[in-house]
Amino acid sequence: MTTPFPIEAYLRSVAERVEPRLAALADARAPGGPRRLVEAMRYALLGGGKRMRPALVLAACEAHGGDASDGSLAMRFAVALEAIHTYSLVHDDLPAMDDDDLRRGRPTVHRAFDEATAVLVGDGLQSLAFAHLLASPDPAAAPLARLLAENAQLMVEGQARDMAGEHARLGEAEVMELMRTKTGALLAVAVAGGARCAGASAEAVYPVGLKLGLAFQIADDLLDLTADAATLGKRAGKDAAAGKSTLHAVVGVEEARRRAEALLAEALAALEPLGPRGEALRALARFVLARKK
Repeated sequence: MTTPFPIEAYLRSVAERVEPRLAALADARAPGGPRRLVEAMRYALLGGGKRMRPALVLAACEAHGGDASDGSLAMRFAVALEAIHTYSLVHDDLPAMDDDDLRRGRPTVHRAFDEATAVLVGDGLQSLAFAHLLASPDPAAAPLARLLAENAQLMVEGQARDMAGEHARLGEAEVMELMRTKTGALLAVAVAGGARCAGASAEAVYPVGLKLGLAFQIADDLLDLTADAATLGKRAGKDAAAGKSTLHAVVGVEEARRRAEALLAEALAALEPLGPRGEALRALARFVLARKK
């Protein structure tokens, strides 16, 4: 009988490696930066979470035979990507966007500090992310920075689509494009960037990561429908209340779930040739649908 991969332990291990480096991004600004801004950046970066994107980067790198050790380019990319993701959450929570009071069971940055500080936190984290990645002497850092920038821009465009789609009757193709950009892009670039750190083709791997990203967003939307705030660590049912455009609103809950499962199956099939080295990456892929928050 095959022993299940210890996914929770793997995610904890990644968090333990990544979080001191995230803290260091903010702390490096402490000597000359405004104290309140530095504190708010630290608050945002160390707010918990699964660290799914860094885990995907490191697992994808290892799956393709690369170096994912603490001093590796893959680790730099993982930290930079998580800083970009964090900035997006800080801005997403603002009253002008999703207007959330809770994130991962804590007050959102604009609630713990103020709205202006939250805007500046997001601005600062974006700059720090690219500075951190480009501080690497590895010649692959610049192409990785371009790849990250392209997908961060897609994420912004996805957020714009999400806001424009509130209380609108978007069709299935429009909802899929919204999900591809808003959530899919950063998850896809995690897998593609990790593979690129190992010398593999980012373009060849990107579609696999995108399937995971789409499955992740469908699952996230379904959790908003079925889980409670205590489990989610944020307000539940807010998507329906805000009139958000989701796949399950277009095709129904069961069909949306079926499509998420199909996307996962396609991704797992594409990852199968990686063999034993790809075990962690495949486990992370399965976790996309198995998670409860």
